[in-house]
Amino acid sequence: MTQRINSYRPAGSPAGWSRVGDEVRRVVLQAAPLTTLKARELLGALAHLALFCDGEGLPASAEVWLSRELIERFIAVGCPQVKESTRGNYRSRLLRLRELVIGSECRTGKPAELSASNPNRPYSQKELADLWGWAGGQPTDELRWGCKTLMALGAGVGLDSPEVIPLRAHDVHHSAQMRGPAAVKTRGPREREILCRRPWESVLSAAAERLETPGNASYLFRPNCHSRGTNTVTNFLTRTKPSQGVPRLVMGRLRSTWLVDLFDSGVPITVIVAAAGVDTLHGLSRILPFLRGIPADEAAAFLRGA
Repeated sequence: MTQRINSYRPAGSPAGWSRVGDEVRRVVLQAAPLTTLKARELLGALAHLALFCDGEGLPASAEVWLSRELIERFIAVGCPQVKESTRGNYRSRLLRLRELVIGSECRTGKPAELSASNPNRPYSQKELADLWGWAGGQPTDELRWGCKTLMALGAGVGLDSPEVIPLRAHDVHHSAQMRGPAAVKTRGPREREILCRRPWESVLSAAAERLETPGNASYLFRPNCHSRGTNTVTNFLTRTKPSQGVPRLVMGRLRSTWLVDLFDSGVPITVIVAAAGVDTLHGLSRILPFLRGIPADEAAAFLRGA
């Protein structure tokens, strides 16, 4: 059994496997499955989750992968090509694996704490400014445009990596009025149209306009990369030049920044749920600790009503 687990590798030799493979095998060995079939089921489910997390720029750690929030996020957006029954099997296997590996903390229902670099923590205004300066200081035009496009799609529209990858330049458009609000029409199972936040409209429009020519159906992000995979964003970011004191660009953190901005601006929750492409409020619970507090007297006035 141990030899089978140690020799496991998913089909297709995905690019991110070299970064997550050792941790996947370690976790399944720790779970000590009793049969070869059970081992194969756990390996397959965890490999899919790990590669999804790698595509989000998250660390290769079981404590991160097996948090309830990330499992549910993976089920919701990380495996759009599989049947509902398969997603249900993934969820049950991953939650069982979480229970076996995390231990009693799972059985109490308490979510596992994430590492100090919380992938859900929104960026501060200073961090966003630092990231923007970092993006503009990249050594090539491709890297500069790519980083700025990711920032506009994450902090301006709230998209995550799986939604960024298939976008085409013509999926960004303006309203009927000349130079009206910029909007993005997403592709895939959560297809919807999202208006961009004002500070990012010009960035998003410029990214699309530089590619829009008659008959051109270029990808919006990495237009010259025609081989698209779950690691398209991650592989691009590994080529960027880091800068001391500037946080890493992580699409999950940009999406959290967008969500917190909407909540703190008083946008109705029904509008946020629709724009975020989620079916339940559970998918938004991860950002609750980061929302702005309300003074007691103001909270009392809200609760009492007119």
